[in-house]
Amino acid sequence: MAKSAILKSSIAKKVAMALSGLFLISFLSLHFFINFVSVFSENSFNAMSHFMGYNPLIQFVMQPVLVAGVVFHFVMGFVLELKNRNARPVAYVKFDGAANSSWASRNMIISGLVVLAFLGLHMYDFWFHEMVYKYVESNVIDETRYYDELVAKFESPVRTGLYCVAFVLLALHLWHGFTSSLQSVGFDNKIGKSLHKICYAFAIIVPFGFIFIALFHHFNN
Repeated sequence: MAKSAILKSSIAKKVAMALSGLFLISFLSLHFFINFVSVFSENSFNAMSHFMGYNPLIQFVMQPVLVAGVVFHFVMGFVLELKNRNARPVAYVKFDGAANSSWASRNMIISGLVVLAFLGLHMYDFWFHEMVYKYVESNVIDETRYYDELVAKFESPVRTGLYCVAFVLLALHLWHGFTSSLQSVGFDNKIGKSLHKICYAFAIIVPFGFIFIALFHHFNN
């Protein structure tokens, strides 16, 4: 009975971890779409950013849910990593991790920590600045400021380089994490396996799309 309860608890944690990851992936997709618009249309990017920044439903409902999802996902990741480490035998005669799994799957905690650090930088660059602007500094709402603020953040080659490195690690994190999330919620059938190709494509296109956006604004403005 005790082993059965432990197993159910472990499965529940993995499912919760997977669902939070899929939720964050949906937000990442929306975030990528809006940022990618900045490459083609300054006015459209400003309009979309202003809507996201001042819509009450997004600001006071979705934003707190997003923050909670980020915290939950990373805390649960650390919990599962520690549990997996404690469950392994004390010693192996020989262990060749590369023979049985990818680098991404063996180092999710490393890529996750880098992504978490990147989120801290991103919050400092954009979210914190936005809160100060809206609630401390300004009495007049400038609906056209978003594009110029985005471009200004990518003027520095150091900051642009940090963003690019972080997105490479995000790609590695997604490469294993996206497919694992689908498996954890039960997509082990033929349909689920066919979705793996889409997951791998997403893990490449979206992070490297963010890199393209950063480099585009760095070199063209």
